[in-house]
Amino acid sequence: METRLNKYLAQCGVCSRREADKLIEAGKVFVNGQVAGMGTKVTEEDEVRVGKKILGGKSKTTVLAFYKPVGVTCTEKDKYAEKIINDYINLPFRVTYAGRLDKDSEGLLLLTNDGDLIDAIMRGAHRHEKEYVVKVNKEITPEFVRDMEKGVYLKELEQTTRTCQVKAIGKYTFHITLTQGLNRQIRRMCKTLGYEVTHLKRIRIMNVELGKLIPGKYRELTGEELEGLYRLAGIKK
Repeated sequence: METRLNKYLAQCGVCSRREADKLIEAGKVFVNGQVAGMGTKVTEEDEVRVGKKILGGKSKTTVLAFYKPVGVTCTEKDKYAEKIINDYINLPFRVTYAGRLDKDSEGLLLLTNDGDLIDAIMRGAHRHEKEYVVKVNKEITPEFVRDMEKGVYLKELEQTTRTCQVKAIGKYTFHITLTQGLNRQIRRMCKTLGYEVTHLKRIRIMNVELGKLIPGKYRELTGEELEGLYRLAGIKK
């Protein structure tokens, strides 16, 4: 079975598809000793080399639910970050995240070496649900809940957020379910309405829940949970 070269590199854990395209374009990828071109397809019988490194074949498709602690930066390489995702993941192949959490937030991240799944989850048009528990610095009012739900105009992004589900669960705490992922969206929404987020935790992405995971730990998705995730992402396995 033939696989597009950029997808094959991603499945081997070399890099993302986008980064693979750059490597191919730069003439750094070879198939059977020949410089590969964009759109090249390969099989398991082909020898694929990136620079001087010969690849050993595709890694097993893996999807992890990871509890990102506060203070960890969503990046794979950053010499200025105190803690990064790779400090917590012990696998012989590369996985990357599908949807970020800012450094000051905690909770559920999905990590995988499946580029198709990452692409599907990251497409905002698919309106995949993500649920959060948020604590703010002032008492939550019915007006605040109503304004959050109907959408908030974010001046700095020149965009109004999509309608969403918001439910107060305490004097200063609420649940919010979003179907988009603008940069620091919840914090920006609250700030626009005169509130400051003091704690933010993501507890669900689509059908995958944070559950009993503790900060810094992860679990591999299997069975019905994994099948459900792919189904919701619109990917046939």
